[in-house]
Amino acid sequence: MLFAPVRRGLIWALTLLALAAVSGVVGGSARAEDGLEALTIATVSGEHVFQVEIAKDPAQRARGLMFRRFMPEDRGMLFEFQANEPVSFWMKDTYIPLDMIFLSSAGVVTRIAANAEPLSESVIPSGGPCAAVLEINGGEAAKIGLTVGDKVRAAFFK
Repeated sequence: MLFAPVRRGLIWALTLLALAAVSGVVGGSARAEDGLEALTIATVSGEHVFQVEIAKDPAQRARGLMFRRFMPEDRGMLFEFQANEPVSFWMKDTYIPLDMIFLSSAGVVTRIAANAEPLSESVIPSGGPCAAVLEINGGEAAKIGLTVGDKVRAAFFK
């Protein structure tokens, strides 16, 4: 019976871990599923719907997708800015490769930085003014045939 308390403690710890995983606490995201917004990308291959987290304040934009180890294929993060101006990103503390899609205030793709290197401190500039940046899994932009000039529809774009 010496091991019964240890086993009970282990079962309790595994139960808490399972609850944390279900609630989204494990894996780098404490957001509830209902905190996601739909976003549609229109390309020559059709319309592609993603569920995105919104980064609209400085703290959310600074953290972005850092420390994540996985992101489902149909997910992403939309960085919303108050002004239409040049911006720069980097991949420090970001473990998954990302496609960064720079967008005008009308939701038009102005630049695509494909497969940004995880953990890199290299600066990735917008190449001109932009109102938002969409980050999706690396390679996804090519997979859906995304090109400069394509349109993104979301609540943020007028």
